[in-house]
Formats: sequence, C-alpha cells, structure tokens
Amino acid sequence: MSQRLQGKVALVTGATQGIGKAVAQLFVAEGAKVIVNDLRATPQSEALLAELGDGNAMFAAADIADEAAVRAMAARGAERFGRIDVLINNAGMNVFAEPLAMTSAQWQRCFAVDLEGALHCSRAVLPGMLAGGGGSIVNIASVHGHRIVPDAFPYPVAKHALIGMTKALGIQYAARNVRVNSISPGLILSERVVEWLNSVTPEERQRQIGLLPPKRIGEPLEVAYTALFLASDEARFINATDILIDGGRSQLYHE
Repeated sequence: MSQRLQGKVALVTGATQGIGKAVAQLFVAEGAKVIVNDLRATPQSEALLAELGDGNAMFAAADIADEAAVRAMAARGAERFGRIDVLINNAGMNVFAEPLAMTSAQWQRCFAVDLEGALHCSRAVLPGMLAGGGGSIVNIASVHGHRIVPDAFPYPVAKHALIGMTKALGIQYAARNVRVNSISPGLILSERVVEWLNSVTPEERQRQIGLLPPKRIGEPLEVAYTALFLASDEARFINATDILIDGGRSQLYHE
C-alpha cells in the first residue's frame, strides 16, 4: 500500500459491515487511525477490531441520531488519537414506502438517521478540523439522490437533502481548508443487498444485473477507494461535489 492517509485520523460511521467496513479496512491499510462506529458492539465489530489491530482502531458505539451521543463519540476518538481529520458519514437506513402508506415514525426515523445523523457527526468534528487547519468530510449518499424509484419514499428525499447539505457545508468552510463531498453508490454488494438478492427469484436477480451496463453488481471496496481519494490530499481541490458510483446505470434512458 502507498500509505495515502499516513498520519490521518478518520471517523467512519456504520463501519462494521458493507461499505463502511470496506472503508475502515482500506483506511487502516493506507496508514490512517480509524474510529469504528456502529449502533452497538457486536461480534462483527469485535472481529473487525481484531483484524485492524488495537493500535490502529477503536470502537465507539453511538446512535448517530442522538446528537449528545455523537459529540461524546467524537470526543472519545479525539482523546484516543489526538484529533479527527476525516469523517465518513456512512451510517444510514433504508425506508422504502408508498407515500400515503408511510407512517410519521418512518419519515422521522429516516431523516433522523440519513440526514440529521450526518449533520450531528459533521458538527461534532468540524470545530476540531477548523482549529487544526483543515479536514475532509465524505457523505455516503445514494443514486436515489439523483433518480427516483416509485415506492421508495422517503429515502430519496433524505438523500437529495444530504447532497444539498454536502454542497452547502463544502462552500461554507472551503476557505478554511475543510472539504465536504459526497458519494452516491448504486447497487453495491453490501450485506443488505445480498440479503435482498437472496430473497428474489434467480430470474429477478439476473434481471437486476442485466440492468447495469457492466453486467455486474458493484463491490463495497470500489466505493471505499473513492472515499480514500476524497479523504486524501490528492483531492485537495475537490469540494462540494457528488460522485456517482453506479456503473453508469443512472445515465440510461430506459430500464
């Protein structure tokens, strides 16, 4: 590895599976110290910490919808590793419903996690980044923030808003050397996607794969490498933008 994040400290939310896990693994391999977040400690989080090594990573449980818990998590991470240079806002939840059938609780929880959670984490780390001379925040949005799928409400609303927040924060702090960007993955082989694919017929699985121009589903590591680039000094003039990672699917006119 080239150690592209040597000397940097990163907080990765939702980091014990899927894209978040791939990000944590890649960041440590590239020289970063990583604060691994998830809702609670699990056998998966214990296994990941053992893999990454105690000197390279720490686990910090917190519900990102809880602002006080997020502030405490960031404080613990900064105390352990000295500062936080990079934030990867990966934690999120799928809420897919027909708008009239959706409950108020579904709406509120979706925005509490997918939008407000990213804001809580950003507000928790920004003071340290600004005091330390800079930093990079990467929000994991979604192709749903660009294209609308019926009966997937209100998830795309939250992801559109997350991309908007990315741009607003990026412009707000650009002159103080804090960059804020987002990544919008399409269909990626996370645990949730694998579970969904296993629940449909083989014909439907092949249909979904056939909709993708590369005729395959993306891998979490392919998203993680983009997060690595945005977190690194190589991307120091990239700010307030969103990068689609969907194999070109969103550019097709037809399904």
